[in-house]
Amino acid sequence: MGQRTRCNVRTAIVLLMALSVGGCASGVISLRPIPKSPLAEEFALTSHSGPKASGRTLQLLRVYNLGNGQQGDNRPMLAKLQALNDREPSADIVYAMAELAFLGGKRAEPYDSRAAMDLYGASVLHAYDYLFDPRFTGTRTPYDPHYRGACDLYNTALESALRIVCAKKELVPNTTKTIHTAAGEWDIRCTLSNTRWRPEDFKQFEFVSNYEVPGLKNLYQTHGLGVPLIAVRRELSDGGSTVQAAAARYYPTKLSFPVTAFLRPLSKIDPMTGQLVTRNQCLLELCDPLTDDQTLVAGQRVPLESDLTTPLAYFLSRPEIDLANLAATAGLLKPELFFEKLRPGGHEPVVGLYMIQPYEPGKIPVLMVHGLWSTPMTWVEMFNDLRSQPEIRNRYQFWFYLYPTGQPFWQSAAQLRRDLVQVRQTLDPRHEEPALDQMVLIGHSMGGLVSRLQTLQSGDSFWHLVSREPIEQIKASPETAQKLRETFYFQPNPSIRRVVTIATPSHGSQFSNQTTQWLLSKLIHLPQTLIQTQQKLYRDNPGAFVGQSLLSVDTSIDSLAPNGPVFAAMQNCRRPPWVKYHNIIGVLPQQSLLGKWSDEGDGVVSYASAHVDDAASEITVPANHVTVQTHPAAVLEVRRILLEHLAELDASSVARLGSPEPLR
Repeated sequence: MGQRTRCNVRTAIVLLMALSVGGCASGVISLRPIPKSPLAEEFALTSHSGPKASGRTLQLLRVYNLGNGQQGDNRPMLAKLQALNDREPSADIVYAMAELAFLGGKRAEPYDSRAAMDLYGASVLHAYDYLFDPRFTGTRTPYDPHYRGACDLYNTALESALRIVCAKKELVPNTTKTIHTAAGEWDIRCTLSNTRWRPEDFKQFEFVSNYEVPGLKNLYQTHGLGVPLIAVRRELSDGGSTVQAAAARYYPTKLSFPVTAFLRPLSKIDPMTGQLVTRNQCLLELCDPLTDDQTLVAGQRVPLESDLTTPLAYFLSRPEIDLANLAATAGLLKPELFFEKLRPGGHEPVVGLYMIQPYEPGKIPVLMVHGLWSTPMTWVEMFNDLRSQPEIRNRYQFWFYLYPTGQPFWQSAAQLRRDLVQVRQTLDPRHEEPALDQMVLIGHSMGGLVSRLQTLQSGDSFWHLVSREPIEQIKASPETAQKLRETFYFQPNPSIRRVVTIATPSHGSQFSNQTTQWLLSKLIHLPQTLIQTQQKLYRDNPGAFVGQSLLSVDTSIDSLAPNGPVFAAMQNCRRPPWVKYHNIIGVLPQQSLLGKWSDEGDGVVSYASAHVDDAASEITVPANHVTVQTHPAAVLEVRRILLEHLAELDASSVARLGSPEPLR
């Protein structure tokens, strides 16, 4: 091998590695040595001399001659404060009780978890009274440090209590626990605020405060009341008839999602009878921050404490997701094994459509399709950023597609067409769900070609690149004939309304050249069944296939050869009037390392190849092929497109129905 050839091979290998944009699950999340707490410093929770009460609470105890409350069992002192507050209601007394109950719980927890549970529960209830009891409206002010302190006490004491419950695996919806406080016994019932969830959906809960997320650029949280949790979904195999049970086939194993726990005491007056309730009652609500980041208390909207990013990072850090990353290489180099691989813990193939949050009727699907030598992990940064926007997550749900990238992209497009038909049949067999007819596809690199092919009408254009004989005259087994028809004859999917292509080689890529094609031919192991089927087709139909037809294109690298006939065929296909195309192109600065090679492109795809004439919008982003989909400018453009889609739908709804109600 000559020096020039070796140089070309090294260049090909480097560039091929650059295409590996699947991301890496390892390092996304890490365990904190000590759970994060807003009260750690104020109360010296981690100090050998702690925990200690605040100066204002100690002063209140001195004023009422109640000692210092710094050691021993302080429940007798809490009883005295409760009696004092019953006689002279005071926000300061209630705050002191919340603080002392929390500190008492911290001291009791190593020795008596039952007593700690009672004290933590009392702290939450006292903090709630400080924040919402109408008797303190005139003295309670958000400018007082106690106000934020009461919020922190509510959240931290509730989390401390939940840790005790979770350690015993007793955080179970529709169950009741009882705590004992100076104000009496309280029955606390755990309930679900989201009707999409079922009690059996929850396998376990993890605490957001246990983790930090170094592997994602942006962390999306809201500040308010409640405890952010990571809910890990139980693997169900009930095969029920409900939509959620049907959709479960598309959930990855050990799917996790955000939950916020919120505790509220119920009124002591029965609203039905007007009679005094004999027992104190509370609801521990498990809320969905993806649906609503607020809750209603005493007629006012109260923000929930939430974290949308850490549960996502926790899910991505699972070992099963690392297997999916390894599948990116298998999908390129060994497509046959990729098709045979099953999803961990299930019977579904690893290829296909994934939902990483429970299916939500009424929300528009955004399907994200990765590129060469990649997996859905490539979308994590964009997904994290887009889902953080309430106007996006309230109207859209995000789906992901995984496919073997070693095969020609038109074969992957045929597989996606079949999978989209199947998912519609699974979720909405009667086609009664209008949101499913407003789908948006976003494709990166080769995934953009796979996505665009979902919206074209092939006519005879593709088949004529294979044979001049009518397809009906080709001798083939019924299975092979069906695959030929699905691959080379297709109609636009009527449910897809927009396609966003990012760094897509719409006219091929210079990366696909003789060197890379030779290299990949040595590395990619084609399925033996495919090779045998091709050979049999040629034997049974001598002279029927044109030279260098699409049937002879064996790998995805070959399929991306610049100016290949397939790209001209795509340009000549009819486009449906209901689809809008948008395009995002990476353009490296010419002074960068790869910019000199890029020919005004992203280092892999030139601007000339990425540009399309039929796009409703097209922008350039200063990023390379690997990172263009994570660049803030690309994320903002996708956000703009999604909001534009909603605005046009709502305007159409108003014109059609005379009502401003959004599509649901």
